[in-house]
Amino acid sequence: MNRKVVCCTVAIAFAALVGGCSKSQNGTEQQQPAAAATKTIDPATVGSVSGTIKLDGAAPAYKAINMSADPYCVKANAGHPVMPQEVVTGDGNTLGNVVVYVKSGAEGYSFPTPTDTVTLDQKNCTYTPHVLALMVGQQLSVINSDDTTHNIHPTPTDNREWNKSQPPKAPAITDSFARPEIAIPVKCNVHPWMKGYIAVMANPFYAVTDKDGKFDLKGLPPGTYTIEAWQEKYGTQDQTVTIGAKEDKAGVDFTFKAQ
Repeated sequence: MNRKVVCCTVAIAFAALVGGCSKSQNGTEQQQPAAAATKTIDPATVGSVSGTIKLDGAAPAYKAINMSADPYCVKANAGHPVMPQEVVTGDGNTLGNVVVYVKSGAEGYSFPTPTDTVTLDQKNCTYTPHVLALMVGQQLSVINSDDTTHNIHPTPTDNREWNKSQPPKAPAITDSFARPEIAIPVKCNVHPWMKGYIAVMANPFYAVTDKDGKFDLKGLPPGTYTIEAWQEKYGTQDQTVTIGAKEDKAGVDFTFKAQ
């Protein structure tokens, strides 16, 4: 074979290899950037998925939280003992504090970061709400409505951990999360009974149920989706749902088995 042809062939092969993947100086392969989102949602075609979350069996029998370590907390809750929020049920054993969201099927769409702020309050020595959800990059505002010092301490797996104290009447603490994560535990190192969760979402199709257990994911373009329901004690359940243009699909229910 002609020497020039051989050299040219080798050069082309080498260039293709370099273009396919690159390595850092220590030899670690570097992933190429993901393709940019290109699909847009036509508002004239969107539909929704709705349903109810229930508990099959009796909810755990909890005792009131002992707040005697802080006299202010005892006084703030005098006459109405605070119960743990791990399992909250309503009429017909509907289940609250469940995060329901589109786990897959919305890839390729671009979703702007919401400009509104989500608020987490420390009130009567509990986190309110117990479970909240927001999108990646969306601003979280933590306020202290109590006359005692608290601290907010999220302990994520895939995001940055932070731990900030907040005295009474202190300014709001603002922060955000860079990556999706379902769900980040939150604790207070001052009051060990204070627990909650923050769900960080990749898309705007999510809801957190009240005691009525109902959810409604609106604005979905036609397609096939994996809908996931997450509950802090009972874990997750998935369903695959397909919706057509302008279709409102009800009755996508989830039932968690009591343990």
